[in-house]
Amino acid sequence: MMGVRFYLPLHRSSGRPRWRFVVLVCGLLLLLSLAAAAQVSDATIIRRLGYPADARLLIIHDDDVGLSHEVNRAAFIALEKGWITSASIMVPCPAFAEAAEFARHHPDLDLGLHLTLTSEWKHYRWGPVSPVPVNSLVDGQGYFPYTVRALAARATHVDVQQELRAQIEEARAAGVNFTHLDTHMGTLLKNPQLYHAYQQVAREYGVPHLTTGSGSPRGRLHGRRGLNLAFDTLVVSKNLQLRPYHSHKKWLQTYERMLEALQPGGVYELIVHLGFNGPELQSITGHQHWGATWRQNDFDLVSNPKFQRFLREQNFVLVTWKDLARAMQLPEEAENR
Repeated sequence: MMGVRFYLPLHRSSGRPRWRFVVLVCGLLLLLSLAAAAQVSDATIIRRLGYPADARLLIIHDDDVGLSHEVNRAAFIALEKGWITSASIMVPCPAFAEAAEFARHHPDLDLGLHLTLTSEWKHYRWGPVSPVPVNSLVDGQGYFPYTVRALAARATHVDVQQELRAQIEEARAAGVNFTHLDTHMGTLLKNPQLYHAYQQVAREYGVPHLTTGSGSPRGRLHGRRGLNLAFDTLVVSKNLQLRPYHSHKKWLQTYERMLEALQPGGVYELIVHLGFNGPELQSITGHQHWGATWRQNDFDLVSNPKFQRFLREQNFVLVTWKDLARAMQLPEEAENR
């Protein structure tokens, strides 16, 4: 198990190691090794979906639906046009009701939940939806913290699980037929405690959750901090997104270079953040890098016929989280039918 380090303190009060402790830890190592070996591989997903072994499966996914009306409108257009294959909704945000209504009217679209424990904009804030207090998740004003670091420093496992379940239940009550879970700002990949809460709710609700390899921007744990993944976890080979400081004139070319470099035989996710550079989004994000201009650039990308032609010429197979969930659930014998 790459990245996992176990230290066995051998106390010598009697000149001999504590063998019960050693046996216990060795048993734990064996169980973890078996779990790791049984993770759902890219090759398995590709084979079960009926594609050649060298196929490059790509989800084009939009984050932050529910953030605002202009973010919602951009996502709705892109989903209906087929420019993107997936998106995820932020339940605690002010425009959630509009996003939920869209989801009810489009039950066949691939919509996940963008589980949210941070509130990053200076004058546009949100907080927990849990009906019971989750005090370790809020600042002095009752909002989620601005940063992932601030959240991770004080969040308790109990409060995190309570809030994640509350967001999922609110989405279900609003009629959102969600296909997967992912995490706003990569928060739930910050440390093992946060990840385990994330993993547990995904398994409880029977949907896949975004977990990425160490080569990805959000691969903070896998391969770097010794995260133990459950036996039924699908690890996306890599997720990609463009940082806002790139030149708008080279936006298309930069994305093309990123995608061209992806190796055959992988499951990938391209994460975009769509929105319109209008008064509403400008007032929310101000002049910050991750604001209205960046989101407009991503919308212009996915709607660009040149980008769509590039994907076809590169033979990317566009898939959804629903496809991945279906492949994970197929029994082994179904692969050879």
